[in-house]
Amino acid sequence: MPRVAGIDIPAQKKVPYALTYIYGVGISTAKKIVKQLKINPDKRASDLDGQEINALQKALEDVLTEGNLRRVINDNITRLKRIKSYRGLRHMMGLPVRGQRTRVNARTRKGKRKTVGALSKEMAAKMEAAKTQA
Repeated sequence: MPRVAGIDIPAQKKVPYALTYIYGVGISTAKKIVKQLKINPDKRASDLDGQEINALQKALEDVLTEGNLRRVINDNITRLKRIKSYRGLRHMMGLPVRGQRTRVNARTRKGKRKTVGALSKEMAAKMEAAKTQA
């Protein structure tokens, strides 16, 4: 497994697709880097020699990746929360930020369903039993 930008990229995949395992490098950026360095895009990551790996390292220094990219994104979200913009408030409340509907969907952001206003059958039976005892 070759190590590029602090990440072990999968050896069995072709170079452009292996580079996408680095956070912040998508397929278009990976293809552009491979073309710029004149590396055969059909070559597997395990077949890269030391010189090509060093060239990839150098090319990726210009691209914001991994920890630096995560830090920038986190700083942007923190700034939105601090100035209490609409998007910042949505981040704080754990709701979708980009205008998606929340009436029926958004379970990924909102989490597991919490029943409001309706009792379960067991709870209703317990409350009924408590009334009869009193």
